[in-house]
Amino acid sequence: MLQLSNTLSRKKEPLTLQKPGEVSLYVCGSTVYDHCHVGHARSAIIFDVIRNYLEYRGLTVRYVKNYTDVDDKIIARAEKEGRQWQDVSDEFIAAYERDMKRLGVGHPTVSPKATEHIPEMINMIEGLISKNMAYAVDGDVYFSVNAFAGYGRLSRRNLEDLEAGARVEVDSRKKNPGDFALWKNSKPGEPTWKSPWGMGRPGWHIECSAMAMQHLGKTIDLHGGGEDLIFPHHENEIAQSEAFTGQPFATSWLHHSFVTIDQEKMSKSLGNFFTIDEIFKKSAQFPEPVVGEVLRFYLLSTHYRSPIDFSNEGLKVAKSGLDHFYVLFQKIEEISDDVGEKPDETLEKFRQDFEAAMDDDFNTARAIGVLQELRAAANQCLKQGDLEKACLTARLLKKFGALLGVFRVSPQDWRYQPWALALEKTDGIDTQTIQSLIIEREAARQNKDWAKSDTIRDRLAEAGVIIEDRPDGTTRVKR
Repeated sequence: MLQLSNTLSRKKEPLTLQKPGEVSLYVCGSTVYDHCHVGHARSAIIFDVIRNYLEYRGLTVRYVKNYTDVDDKIIARAEKEGRQWQDVSDEFIAAYERDMKRLGVGHPTVSPKATEHIPEMINMIEGLISKNMAYAVDGDVYFSVNAFAGYGRLSRRNLEDLEAGARVEVDSRKKNPGDFALWKNSKPGEPTWKSPWGMGRPGWHIECSAMAMQHLGKTIDLHGGGEDLIFPHHENEIAQSEAFTGQPFATSWLHHSFVTIDQEKMSKSLGNFFTIDEIFKKSAQFPEPVVGEVLRFYLLSTHYRSPIDFSNEGLKVAKSGLDHFYVLFQKIEEISDDVGEKPDETLEKFRQDFEAAMDDDFNTARAIGVLQELRAAANQCLKQGDLEKACLTARLLKKFGALLGVFRVSPQDWRYQPWALALEKTDGIDTQTIQSLIIEREAARQNKDWAKSDTIRDRLAEAGVIIEDRPDGTTRVKR
């Protein structure tokens, strides 16, 4: 039975569905004012895998992931660059979709834009005002947190403890400092829509509630996002949605942990992030599908509820791990034409182990361990000359890998050279050049051209790059 960690209950619980055989999944998407970073990639990949596995289990998944295409940050960037806000959002929606394709992330069932759902938002706000759950002040509308009895149950915060903070606007017109904006009176030059309270635009929180209910109904099965959204965004979604409908907004809440750099959360505000586009550009020695798989494999190697520290060493280990799989696939490809499709009961344990890992709160780290066991079993079959069993084992391996979104590259197109330390620059020599020199030196060593090998080593050393020759090849070491 599939069990998942529900942030609302703080317990691991069975998956509960509104309709048998159908799953409604809503995930808070990107605010499109800049390129996506690796933290966004983790979120996209996690929920892509969750959707894949639910479908593997025979469920029909309606997956909605939105675009926040009107927001303070979008407006600020447009003003700074002297552009229209729509041009900014359109540019970064296109960039996001390009990045998702590079990462092998499938399209959601629906990708709604906030600006396409203004009437639904206004309808919700009117309903909340009529229920005395919200109030209008000078063209703005605020949700009254005191009026909603359950406020704080997702984040485990008490109203008495909530004070005006970094993400709560201090406004003397509010009845409570924690009251949040449902509708904002537009300033000159900002995007604006007609409403009963004057020209204005929606607040951030109401956007997701309106889009989720429009496409999935009043109560949804799974609602997901990063743990930084628990408060205030998801807490506010629950309050306004349940105050409006009188029904539970979401049965289960899934929250993934952060991607960190040196144990600090990766974020644009801290400036310690790598964009997906940057990683692909700096890893240009590999085809894009290879880079995409390395990133997926790396980010899935840690359970989604645990933080993962992003590093070149981690990517290097992920690339090396994938190399071993592709070496096996290359061997299997040469003999697989002679083996037909047939069941093999001896492989049943691997299927059970893989499903047990994924049924246990989508534990992709354990699932990857099962893939490693399958690879070892296939190689043992090859060693023993049991080619048929090797092929059947490798096919099961590929089937499970597909659920994680890996093994999509042909063995012929896979690049087996070590992962370059693509995210650093060293004393004026970029990482692509470093990797090219390492490959060139390895070829010189194989040709016993020791003079050339030494010359390249010296050049790298002058640039501060220390390399080490090991039985499995040359690698760069940190000083």
